Amino acid sequence: MLAAGLLGASGCSRVATASGVSGGDLLERLRAQGVARLGIAGEIPFGYIDRNGELTGEGPELAKVIFKRLGVPRVQPVPTEFGSLIPGLDSQQFDVVSAGMYINPERCAQVLFADPDYQMLDAFIVKKGNPKGIRDYADAVRAKARLATGTGYAEIAYAVEAGYDEGDLVIVQDQVAGLNAVEAGRVDVFAGTALTVREVVKKSAKAEATKPFAPLVDGKPHVDGGGFAFRRTERRLRDAFNAELRKMKRSGELFRVLRPFGFSRSEMTDMTAKELCGS
Repeated sequence: MLAAGLLGASGCSRVATASGVSGGDLLERLRAQGVARLGIAGEIPFGYIDRNGELTGEGPELAKVIFKRLGVPRVQPVPTEFGSLIPGLDSQQFDVVSAGMYINPERCAQVLFADPDYQMLDAFIVKKGNPKGIRDYADAVRAKARLATGTGYAEIAYAVEAGYDEGDLVIVQDQVAGLNAVEAGRVDVFAGTALTVREVVKKSAKAEATKPFAPLVDGKPHVDGGGFAFRRTERRLRDAFNAELRKMKRSGELFRVLRPFGFSRSEMTDMTAKELCGS
């Protein structure tokens, strides 16, 4: 109920408007406003509203630290569906996407990414005991498994590369809906990030997470990285954010911020947005 209320209130809020300044002047305007509005998708542990109505998740907690150091003391959530994050950013419903979004060439053509704050493999939610023996997308294809994933998730493309027709995939709202679908037997498997999957199955008596694996992209194992997205006109803000992020990586502070959300040291990364964008 609270999340819905926040969506209604925040979705109509005014945000800083675009500028003709080269590289953008959004950072200066956010400093003047004293608040940055964060697009989140209600996905644990990346960005969500907790039971107390507080904004949290790896993205928002990192944003609180970095924006404060950039002279912007507060952040405010603007919840939306994952598939609406980039359109919402472009239409200035919020100032930055703070949802652990995977960085890939298609998205890089639409937004500016900071360097990834984490790297991630995929994993599946399956029924207890993994009765179909599904360990990766190729296994799922061979088993003719009914596969679900989330709206706008990168896993859609990975499943298609493995041999699924996109129209045969079951698209659900998020990992909780995916868990419910597996538990109810509506699908055989839900594909998501290894972290999301292992967190959501912790309290399930009917489902489990498979071991993490690297999906194939153009036939080669691929490791994803997720990070913050900015409008393409706001390069100065992105660069300032990146500078603070790199300091946190070097000092180990980044891991200390992300660890409470289930991230391991192996999920920290020195990859860059340029590498993941393919240019």
